[in-house]
Amino acid sequence: MTEYKVPLNDMDFLLYDVFNVDEVWRSLPQLAEQLDKDVAGAILQECAKIAEQAIAPISREGDEEGVSFKLNDNGIGGKVTTAKGYKEAFATYAEGGWCGLGGDVEYGGMGMPKVLTAFHEEMLSSADIAFALYPVLTAGAGLSLAKHGSEALKEKFLTKMYSGQWTASMCLTEAHAGSDLGLIQTKAVLQDDNSYSVTGSKIFITGGEHDLTENIVHLVLAKLPDAPAGPRGISLFLVPKILVNDDQSLGEPNKVSCGAIEHKMGIHASATCVMNFDGAKGYLIGELNKGLACMFTMMNFERIGVGIQGLSAGERSYQNALAYAKDRKQGRALVKNETTKSANNADSIMVHGDVRRMLLNMKALNEGSRALSCYIALQLDYATYGSGELQEKGEALSALMTPLAKAFFTDLGFENTVTGQQVFGGHGYIREWGQEQLVRDARITQIYEGTNGIQAMDLLMRKVVGSQGKLVNIFIDEVRSYLQTVTGDSQLTEFAQPLSQALDDFSQVSSALIKQADVNLNDLGVAANDYLHLFGYTAMAYVWMKMAQSSLQKTTQQDAGQSEIFYQSKVHTARYFFTRLLPRRLSLMATINTRSDCLFNIHDDLF
Repeated sequence: MTEYKVPLNDMDFLLYDVFNVDEVWRSLPQLAEQLDKDVAGAILQECAKIAEQAIAPISREGDEEGVSFKLNDNGIGGKVTTAKGYKEAFATYAEGGWCGLGGDVEYGGMGMPKVLTAFHEEMLSSADIAFALYPVLTAGAGLSLAKHGSEALKEKFLTKMYSGQWTASMCLTEAHAGSDLGLIQTKAVLQDDNSYSVTGSKIFITGGEHDLTENIVHLVLAKLPDAPAGPRGISLFLVPKILVNDDQSLGEPNKVSCGAIEHKMGIHASATCVMNFDGAKGYLIGELNKGLACMFTMMNFERIGVGIQGLSAGERSYQNALAYAKDRKQGRALVKNETTKSANNADSIMVHGDVRRMLLNMKALNEGSRALSCYIALQLDYATYGSGELQEKGEALSALMTPLAKAFFTDLGFENTVTGQQVFGGHGYIREWGQEQLVRDARITQIYEGTNGIQAMDLLMRKVVGSQGKLVNIFIDEVRSYLQTVTGDSQLTEFAQPLSQALDDFSQVSSALIKQADVNLNDLGVAANDYLHLFGYTAMAYVWMKMAQSSLQKTTQQDAGQSEIFYQSKVHTARYFFTRLLPRRLSLMATINTRSDCLFNIHDDLF
């Protein structure tokens, strides 16, 4: 596998040329005091070093070795050992303070905004998704604890989580209860000391047991015996692997054990565990019977993070495939010219139209996803650090686009890993080149944290129809306002016209589906996935036009220098997206406009 190189130039371009985040930071008091362009640059450069030098080199061996499980001598649960090099790499990562990059400053975190932590997550996941899961899950758990936990719990647990001394997991799924969490059976019983005795079994628990840290903090969904039925009766509990004394020292082991580990298609170096809680001591987070609201703080963070994992795999795939395509000699160009002459009577496969199509697909979708993820992260920062209308808009757009980020980026990311494998041909299918690992690792991103079909239903049913179009119209109005600002700019006409048409079509489709909800809800269930992708391509067109605008402005400046190639590449890639990829929306609209009869008129026995 090609050595991973963090696309820092692209990240800087998005931050300062496209979204002008340094100006945003200066306008937000909480960020203005601690963050500027120089600080952000130093953070991203150091993150890049960790990703490239400490994490990426262990990914291949980690995939081959995986994690191992050994039963305890007493036969109750067992220990998980991570692959060679992971414990050392995690220690290096934690020593740099990276576990607390986005954490609350009152408890030892660095308090960095999401636009920076999102790029940090991309670097980690491009280096190795399996490794990234350990700190990213801990960061999400820290966010939920910081927002909903009591002061006593935050003081006892957050500082150790931010320092990397302890990690965390989220324990939701049970063997009979996956996406329908209202069916969970794990019980919590109040004790005399106001703690709770938690009993039950959870499956598919990422990082539930490992040897990277001395303690693991589990966030567990459970129900009290007299709780209301369904999701309204779920509460959230903090259950540590090792009990913690008041001075933060470790006490006795809790009644928590790992019963087994899953043997998976990919992310082999990530421990996916069956976790058993046998009267384990736990502490309530938030209010009783409102655990889902507390957990969704973490889950929404993780869903955006999973979307970034998809982008990360696509980026690594593109870097590998591009290097291979430039080096691989195979066949001859259909049209001969000076650049296609080869001494060995064969040209680089870069001369073949289909290879160029695949590479440009990956490039345009990766860079578009990165730009869109930066846009969504900025909305989260407005929601967190802004005030008034700015904060309200940030909350609305981040809520609307969280399912989009998770599903659209992971669908495209998996597409790009398979496309990269196709560029390699047979070499992409064998272990030697490492490309097939990306395909296997990326596949899970479409499944966990809520399958992409569920994300599509969340987007259409809850966010669009549920708000009667209010949320999606906030986005539509923003893009229309932007288009008005560039009216008359002839350089941007080639981008503005198709974006305007795409936006109008998306608006009409959204309105039609909202009306159809009163006629037949099955029509919406059938259309949801296509609608999410229609939204994705329309939103990506918006950020691609902004990137083209910034790049065209830069290429006209006399001091562009060596960066001119970068900006020229952006403009050409933008043209490719608008010409070859945005038209995908037309087939999506065609299927959305059909009804559900052709699916539901078929009896189950006829499948």
